[in-house]
Amino acid sequence: MDNTAGAVGKLAVNLGVVRSLLLSRRDLDFLLHEWLDVAGLTSRGRFSEHSRETFDAVLDLSEQVATEQFAPHNRAADLAEPEFDGERVHMIPEVAKALEAFAGTGILSAGMDESVGGMQLPQTVAQACFLWFQAANVGTSAYPFLTIANANLLLAHGSPEQVETWVGPMVEGRFFGTMCLSEPQAGSSLADITTRAEPRDDGAYRLRGNKMWISGGDHDLSENIVHLVLAKIPGGPPGVKGISLFIVPKVLENGDRNDVVLAGVNHKMGFRGTVNTLLNFGEGKYTPGGEAGAVGYLVGEQGRGLALMFHMMNEARVGVGGNAAALGYTGYLHSLEYARTRVQGRRDGRPAPIIEHPDVARMLLAQKAYAEGAVALILYCARLLDDEKTAAGDEDRARAHLLLDTLTPIAKSWPSQWCLAANDLAIQVHGGYGYTREYAVEQFWRDNRLNMIHEGTHGIQGLDLLGRKVVLHDGAGLRLLLDTIDATVDRARTAGLTSEADAVGAAAARTAEVTAVLWGAGDPAVTLANSSTYLEAVGHVVLAWIWLEQLLAVGDREGHFYDGKRAAAGYFLRHELPRTGPQFALLESLDRTTLDVRPEYF
Repeated sequence: MDNTAGAVGKLAVNLGVVRSLLLSRRDLDFLLHEWLDVAGLTSRGRFSEHSRETFDAVLDLSEQVATEQFAPHNRAADLAEPEFDGERVHMIPEVAKALEAFAGTGILSAGMDESVGGMQLPQTVAQACFLWFQAANVGTSAYPFLTIANANLLLAHGSPEQVETWVGPMVEGRFFGTMCLSEPQAGSSLADITTRAEPRDDGAYRLRGNKMWISGGDHDLSENIVHLVLAKIPGGPPGVKGISLFIVPKVLENGDRNDVVLAGVNHKMGFRGTVNTLLNFGEGKYTPGGEAGAVGYLVGEQGRGLALMFHMMNEARVGVGGNAAALGYTGYLHSLEYARTRVQGRRDGRPAPIIEHPDVARMLLAQKAYAEGAVALILYCARLLDDEKTAAGDEDRARAHLLLDTLTPIAKSWPSQWCLAANDLAIQVHGGYGYTREYAVEQFWRDNRLNMIHEGTHGIQGLDLLGRKVVLHDGAGLRLLLDTIDATVDRARTAGLTSEADAVGAAAARTAEVTAVLWGAGDPAVTLANSSTYLEAVGHVVLAWIWLEQLLAVGDREGHFYDGKRAAAGYFLRHELPRTGPQFALLESLDRTTLDVRPEYF
């Protein structure tokens, strides 16, 4: 096990240079300052108290706390996952210690308003900060991940009293939050949930039902847990129109235990440090106010629960993309370090580190293209959120909102697929050592495999992209995305990146052509039959555009870092973007293979 310390220590020393094995700070600086110009956001009123210096200071703090408090117990939490003794959950003490340190930094509320105790940082910077924790320990970081999204939903849609009661303690790190959507019998089909909420004369509700796959659903890491629960009020309309949203705390304001009971713990292949639960609401083990039933408080209006929950779900979908990107990135850095130090085979008659072998270089370059591209996409989406909130004109804000809405299924799914592929390559670079527990890369793969399912599978995201986002507002979202890509292509041609611009421009044009054919078929079933293929192809077009954007930011700058960016961009445009050709051809043919297959064929 003597390699384990190196795997979790997260610092490598080569040629006198100390490098993190979590993320590349140099890359983050490039993306934030040389590409996205986050310092320019300080000219806007919301961020006027900040500067590049404050941004960099919070990034420094994030790296330090992630390295010192989160990374060291990543393996330990994986090996000693939470246990349920029938009464309470037990987990290793390092998790609570790390979360206490995280709460002390104020990063939990980094992007929130000063009026609620937040730092009021741009979301672009807040997202970059949180990537450090996702890379260091995705299991432990899941608790603040969910809490931040929970608090943001209540800030947007809760009453002033609800914000004061529940958000304040979450901002302080005393309360944690969850999202309770799925049920054992319903899964992703939320129209089929059966949890019910019965109104009471005092304005509260009593909830009864079961919720499954609830991350962070029960623990002793905080004073309280604020559950956001989807349920149906009796007498309401059927399906999703009858769903409402409720705050259901583990402990009520008066200190009474609410009727929310942990029924069991699920044991997943990854994210083992995140307790994942089956919760029973209203089974009668506790009787707050002398009555069985979990006390809940309506958020917003009746029947708007799913619409309100999408505030949290969309934030979480981009956040899941961030999880995947961070895990892909740290896996890449671990395999890069291994390739630099592992001597095997010969080059020019001498023993050589494996990084000098062309096929290993291929695997490293693919990982670099996937991971750095994914992080860039996630930060670009965060910048759109900043523009949606703070751009000078209404038109610019609306444009940012529409573009972010269109990109969200891609931001969730593309990193989840291709940064998992990066983790797969990281194992391959390690050879036989890669699938042993003495090396961290096997855990990164297991952790990352969950992100393809978290917050909606590829199939759900494909249906969202092709079935909703590209036709929304008569196709305005797709037109905006393609116009934005075309603007980058024009700038690239002016900058002399002719072949690169031609490749991305042609792929964007094919996106428009194929989408028109799909929706011109006159049969939605045929159109949507291969929506996952559409998601993958358009995702690759988007990432090619993101790499073209990075090439423009590189310009004619010299140095190994910039040469690496050019190499990764070249790899993606020459090795990856051509994948879309056969995919678009299949889509354009309106292939019915998956639609016509029958269960009895299997």
